[in-house]
Parts: sequence; structure tokens; C-alpha cells
Amino acid sequence: MEMRLFEYALEIYKTKSFTKAASHLHIAQPSLSKQIDKLEQELDVYLFHRKPGYPVEPTPDGFVFVKQAEKILQMRDDLRREILERKEGVRGELKIGSTAITGGHILPPLLKIYKEQFPNVCIELIEESTEKLLDLTARGLVDLSILSLPIEDSRLHTKTMLTEPLYLVLPNEQKQWMPEKVKQIMSSSILIKQNTLPIEDFANCPFILLKQGYGFRRTVLELCARGGFGPQIAYETSSIETAQSLVEHGLGLTIVPEMGIHRSSYQTSLHYMKLDSNPTRTLVFTYKKERYLSMNARALIEIYEKQANSRY
Repeated sequence: MEMRLFEYALEIYKTKSFTKAASHLHIAQPSLSKQIDKLEQELDVYLFHRKPGYPVEPTPDGFVFVKQAEKILQMRDDLRREILERKEGVRGELKIGSTAITGGHILPPLLKIYKEQFPNVCIELIEESTEKLLDLTARGLVDLSILSLPIEDSRLHTKTMLTEPLYLVLPNEQKQWMPEKVKQIMSSSILIKQNTLPIEDFANCPFILLKQGYGFRRTVLELCARGGFGPQIAYETSSIETAQSLVEHGLGLTIVPEMGIHRSSYQTSLHYMKLDSNPTRTLVFTYKKERYLSMNARALIEIYEKQANSRY
């Protein structure tokens, strides 16, 4: 059984079409159909349902075949990459996944050092939601992602980067929806940063959260759940910066990681308050367990760890 047959079946599975698969593979569609027919005869099973006018779907046997084929092709690619790296060292490509706020804070200084040391590596940054990045990383389509715990996909391995505190963000001016305690603090001469309150004091306030699919949304929801309530969601966004802008205009409150404060241009018009439970989030490097971790990816982790150790 030739490797190209695995590639053929996998491309049909991905595109749900013999015609599209043939185009992507740069072969004639009748030739592709003939090769799949031979493969099915060799295995004595049908791999795909063929119904005119409908997308091509795998049979139960076909689904098992394409999933195993995907693993075999990844193993082939990993072996090829490892042997090449042993010969040529750190070079080639590195695909790094992250959400916008995390990547925007951590990656620029890290990549500056990386490119100075390894100028021959072509880096591709992939900014997506946490949910999307988990899928891409687990499928081996991203070499390394920077995400926050928890990571519950058993296909993935994690390596801890850092733990940072979370802050509740309020507008500079008092609003009717604010708890009385907060209004009193804001009216006093004591800086709001010097006060801490329990999250449950904000149970009746409008919350601004990240959209479904972002890991930090889950972090905030779990924080509220520990306070015994579900937040009243006023707005949802895919950007922590947009969330803070909405807060600035008095439309609700939000919660941000510490790095969100450092990146924010709203520090003079927003209040950042610590909560008495001292909530945190932990960032990790995430990569596929069963896939070869390239020298390119390992070099990035090593540079980060060296920089982190030099700060302590």
C-alpha cells in the first residue's frame, strides 16, 4: 500500500469531493477514482459513500482508514523533518498559535531574540480563538501554541510558562449599576487599587465577556461561579481591548489578566481592582503529544525559559 493512496483518501475526506481532491492533488479526477477503487478492492471494503449531488462522506470503515492514514502521514513527515534537522539544524518553518492579547504581549520580544539567533527560520503567527487553536494544535497543523489552563484535550502536552493575577476593570466615573461599596470607595480619597472586594459583590452588574471559544471567557465564568452567580452578560467581544473600551464608556465591567493592563491605553480612564480571592491564570506552551516537537519549537521554549530565569 503506497503512501500516496493515504494522501488521496485523506484529501477526499477533507474536501468531501473527488473533483476538488483531484484538483488539490493535481491529478485527473478519473485517475483518482480509479486509484480509490483499487484501494477499496485491496481492503475489501468501501471507504466512501458516493451519491450524485451529495458531499462525499466516509463509511465507518473509511473513517477509521482516514484517521489512521492521517497519523501515518504525520509520522512520515515528522521522521523526514527530524532527519533533516539533524543534518541542517534549526531552519525551515515554525507555526506559532496564540490569542491576540497573549501573543501581542509575549511574542514580540521573544521573537526578536529568536530571529537574531535563528534568522533562517520562517515564522508564521496564527491568531485564533482558544477553541480553534486547540483543534489546530491537536491535529498537528500548528507546531506550538501559547494558551491558558485548563487544557483538557488528552492529545496535547503542556509546559508551564507563567502565572499572572486577574483584575476587575471599572470605569473611572460612578455608574448607577455599581455596588454601593464601590461608589463609596471611588468617592473616598483612598485609591481603588488599594481595596479588594469579593466577586459576588458584582453579581448584579453588567459584564463584558469574550465570545464563546475563548479560554479566558471560561476563566471568568468559573470565577463568577465560585462566587455563587452567573454573570449578567451585557456585551461579548473577541478583543480584551474592545472590552476595556466598552467599560471606559460605562457599559459594564470586565476582567482582564495583568498583561492586559500593560497593553491598555485606558489606564487613566479605568480602575483596575484586585479581588479578594486573588484569581490568576496560568499560561502554557501547548503541543501535540504524539508528534515530533521540532528543534525550531524547542529553541523557542528554551529562549523563553532563559529569559524568564534571568528575570528572577
